[in-house]
Amino acid sequence: MGLPSLNQPFVEGSIQTRVGPVPWIFSTLALADRWGTIKARWGVGRMRYIIEPGLYALGNPDDQAPVLVTANYKMSFDRLREALPGRHAWILVLDTKGINVWCAAGKGTFGTEELVRRIESSGLEHIVAHRQLILPQLSGPGVAAHQVKKLSGFKVIYGPIMAADLPVFLDAGLKATPDMRRKTFTVRERIVLIPVELVNALKWSLIILPIFFFLGGFGGQNGYWFNALNYGLFAIVALLGAVAAGTVLTPILLPWLPGRAFSVKGLAMGMITVLLLTAFRTGNLSDWAGRAEILAWFLLIPAITAYLAMNFTGASTYTSLSGVKKEMKWAVPLEIAAGAAGLFFWLGSRFVV
Repeated sequence: MGLPSLNQPFVEGSIQTRVGPVPWIFSTLALADRWGTIKARWGVGRMRYIIEPGLYALGNPDDQAPVLVTANYKMSFDRLREALPGRHAWILVLDTKGINVWCAAGKGTFGTEELVRRIESSGLEHIVAHRQLILPQLSGPGVAAHQVKKLSGFKVIYGPIMAADLPVFLDAGLKATPDMRRKTFTVRERIVLIPVELVNALKWSLIILPIFFFLGGFGGQNGYWFNALNYGLFAIVALLGAVAAGTVLTPILLPWLPGRAFSVKGLAMGMITVLLLTAFRTGNLSDWAGRAEILAWFLLIPAITAYLAMNFTGASTYTSLSGVKKEMKWAVPLEIAAGAAGLFFWLGSRFVV
């Protein structure tokens, strides 16, 4: 029937059903589960942080227990079961390729076809007497409820946005309050997204920073190492400043930065950063080499911060999928052009007398 393996670390055993043994899980997370979440937040093994799709039994569910649907990204799965201490439910996990519910719904992996396919492969109709499925509200863009009903006989009920609200939702007869339907994007919610984006940016930086340092030693009237410690070292500081501005400061200061598009918000943060950094290089404005270097950073830093800021579009309530696509069409070419021009001026500054 395509039921998941019983050998996964978080599975405590199995319960017998009409279609065979179903993995048995608890709501309490083990130390290994929490450590896995920390690693995923920092981008360590993020794309391998998945569980097998299929049906799981939380507590001791019977044929009247609710069926909750989630993604096979383990953090989504853990957040769901952790929110239901002392509850008995069936958890149907879709194969979203390790992507969370919201992003998977936008990409189509948390969708109608996969949901219907998983209902059939799990033998769910032989396990529960009712015909109701509780889906996360954020899965709505990917699921056509009327098609699910037509193809499987199961009615889709959209639960609250936050898994933590599920106990109240269940106790209220599957009715959500307005607050349960409202997606927030608080400072704390933005901060938890920073580590994975910061780590991804720093991976590329480890390759790029040494190149800028050693290229900074060429040209000019001084010796190689003097130039490297002057121009090359400042390049490292400037690039790290751009990374920090795009991946750390922009999400933290998001509501207060001008513009609606994330690229514009990142651009604003980049301009603030370059003004602060180049204030320490104003002495270089006395010659053309120094002027070219300053101009280079006025192009490079905002281009980098604007690009990095766009990585947060898929995790926010500020944009829609169509809005993101529209923004990328005009923002990415401009970022590439500004970055290329900035690199040209920086390299040129090393050979202008």
